[in-house]
Amino acid sequence: MKKPRVAIFDFACCEGCQLQIVNLEEEILDLIGAVDVVEWREAMSEQSHEYDVAIIEGSITREEDEKRLEVIRSRAKVLIAIGACATIGGINKLKNNFESMDEVRECVYGEAGKKPHLDTYPTKALDEVVKVDYRVHGCPMDRAEFAYIIKSVLLGKKPEIPDYPVCVECKAKGNPCLWEYGQVCLGPIIRAGCGARCPSSGHRCFGCRGYISNPNVDAAKDVMDKYGLTVEDLKTKMVLFGSKQEPTL
Repeated sequence: MKKPRVAIFDFACCEGCQLQIVNLEEEILDLIGAVDVVEWREAMSEQSHEYDVAIIEGSITREEDEKRLEVIRSRAKVLIAIGACATIGGINKLKNNFESMDEVRECVYGEAGKKPHLDTYPTKALDEVVKVDYRVHGCPMDRAEFAYIIKSVLLGKKPEIPDYPVCVECKAKGNPCLWEYGQVCLGPIIRAGCGARCPSSGHRCFGCRGYISNPNVDAAKDVMDKYGLTVEDLKTKMVLFGSKQEPTL
C-alpha cells in the first residue's frame, strides 16, 4: 500500500512548531514510518509538487505568499495548520492594529520605511486565504496534540479538538484561579487542549490557542466586575494573540 505523501511548509514564523515535530523523538519514527515525507525545508533539500497532506506553519504577510499558499492548497488533499501563526495569525497580527500598513513601515523602519520594496500587506491566518482542514493550536503547538491529529487523519478519523475554555482544564487539575492572585487570565474565553500549561505553572493564559467558538462573554464580564476591573483591562491582554479577532466584549 502506497504511503501518504506529506509536505511541510513554513511562512512567517519562528519555526518553533516544526521543532516540536522533531521533539516527538521516538514517536516521530512511527509517524515517519507511516508516511512519505517529500518536502520539509528544515530537514531535507528535496522538493516535490506532489503530496497528499500539506502541513503549514506561519502566517501570511506578503502578497506573493498568499499566491504560494493557494498553489499548495490546490495540490493537497488535506491541509493542516500548525501553531498560532497559522491558525489565528499569531503575534504577527499585531501590526494589523495600526491605522495603515504605511504607519507600520514607518514605526518599524523609520525613514527607510519609505522604500517601495517594503511590504504593506496585513497579516492573515491561513484560513483567511484558503480552506484549512485541521488546526493544531498553540504557541508553540502541543506536540502530543499534533501526533494525535496526524494519526487521526492517517486513519481517516476526525480528530476531536476541545471547544471549551481553558478554565475547564484548570478546574480539573485543581489549579488555584490566577484571578485571585491579580493576574488577568484569558482562560474563560480561550480554547482548551493545552492541559492548562501556563496556569499550571503559575502564569496567566495568554490566549495562544485562540477563542472558543462561542465564548461566554457575559461570564468574562462577571469576572471583571468581581475583581474590580473593566473590559478594557481584559482587552489589553487579548491583543497579543487576539488582534482583530472575536469575541467582541
